[in-house]
Amino acid sequence: MQKLIFRSLIIILLGALTYGIYYAWLAFPIITGYGAKILCSCTMLVGRSESDVISNELSAGLLTLGSYRADYSDSSATATVFGLAKRKAIYRKGLGCTLINEIKEEELRNQPWVVASVPKIDQDTIPWPAGNQLPDYLDLTPYDINKIQQTINEAFAEPGEENSRRTRAIVVVHDGKIIAEKYASGFTSKTRQMGWSMTKSLTNGIIGLLVREQKISLNDHPPIKAWQQDERATVLLHHLMQASSGLEWEEIYSGPSTATTMLFKKRDAGSYAAAFPLKNTPGEVFYYSSGTTNILSKISRQLIGDTEYHSYPYHHLFYKIGMHSLVIEPDPDGTFVGSSFSYATARDWARFGLLYLNDGYWMNERILPEGWVEYTATPAKGAKRGEYGAQFWLNAGNADNPSDRHFPDVPADMLYCSGYEDQYVFIIPSKNLVVVRLGLTTGNGVDYNQFLKHIIDALPE
Repeated sequence: MQKLIFRSLIIILLGALTYGIYYAWLAFPIITGYGAKILCSCTMLVGRSESDVISNELSAGLLTLGSYRADYSDSSATATVFGLAKRKAIYRKGLGCTLINEIKEEELRNQPWVVASVPKIDQDTIPWPAGNQLPDYLDLTPYDINKIQQTINEAFAEPGEENSRRTRAIVVVHDGKIIAEKYASGFTSKTRQMGWSMTKSLTNGIIGLLVREQKISLNDHPPIKAWQQDERATVLLHHLMQASSGLEWEEIYSGPSTATTMLFKKRDAGSYAAAFPLKNTPGEVFYYSSGTTNILSKISRQLIGDTEYHSYPYHHLFYKIGMHSLVIEPDPDGTFVGSSFSYATARDWARFGLLYLNDGYWMNERILPEGWVEYTATPAKGAKRGEYGAQFWLNAGNADNPSDRHFPDVPADMLYCSGYEDQYVFIIPSKNLVVVRLGLTTGNGVDYNQFLKHIIDALPE
């Protein structure tokens, strides 16, 4: 009996050890890939210190297992876990940072992309919203400005001893004017900040450009050759836009998954996601998917062509609305990681919100197609409580039953960009309001329903 117990324990221990090695083999490259990418972007692109990034962005959970280093001599960052699974990300001007995945560093550095040229104008000399110059005097008497400031201050306050909310920027724009703005220590109106999945909404804008130029329509089948040979031939661009393609996917970030493999281990994110089989009938089941968005990004590259691809969305959309700080980072194959990797200042995120608030117009020029914002705000079939449209989140729910909305005290017409760690651009057409909140929330976050309610209550009637 003792021998049997001993053998059983040995088997259990060997099984546990085998699983541990297998899990480490899968997880360590994700940890180091994430760490190298974030450290590279936050130091080389944003300009923050290595120590600040490590003690904040890389200080939670399994990330604490990693060792991280920024190398300014070649504009890169590296990461290891116990000396294993070494990963490296490099910075390239105009492109931001890219992980070295399934490609040699020399090849990545020598890619011949033609990047966008930022307009050579001083935005500090141009009035908002085209520029950053704010009026010397703004009549705020119609507002309960004390309530707005108190609401903003509460969003910056930490509810417990541990700093887990870490709000870094809030910008409130009403009737096109910045009526309130605040930044955390070390951050200013000129600091680029991570958008994470708000990048999906930027991808919505890029696809909108292509639809307006009649390069593709929502009812077209995506130009993916492999799909034309099987049941994926029934997928439409519209299904991809509403995250209801039916493709098999695993949007999980707590451990190794198809999503984390795509972002931190693969050379070509869009092709990786497009290779998965159909699991559900297209258009019938909503499933939030970064893979779907990167397929859209890959399609946009095909339609634009490599010669113009890395400058096209900037010159035709983002720079037109004054988003001069924006950088969407590409995967190693050169395609924008349209699901996740973008950086911009809080004011530039607010400008993006204003474009959708104004139905795709900017300074009386139509940028997005007529009806595009209405389409964007149309709930996807199968999305719980109508909470998702076309690469934007919605507060649709039941207009007659506020409790059926995600934000019950906020108007049902709100659409919003949302990203990991509580990045938000809230757009509320009925209130002519845009609110941006950026930060690094890892725990007890802001009650955004009450936050928005208090701001709305302080607006003129």
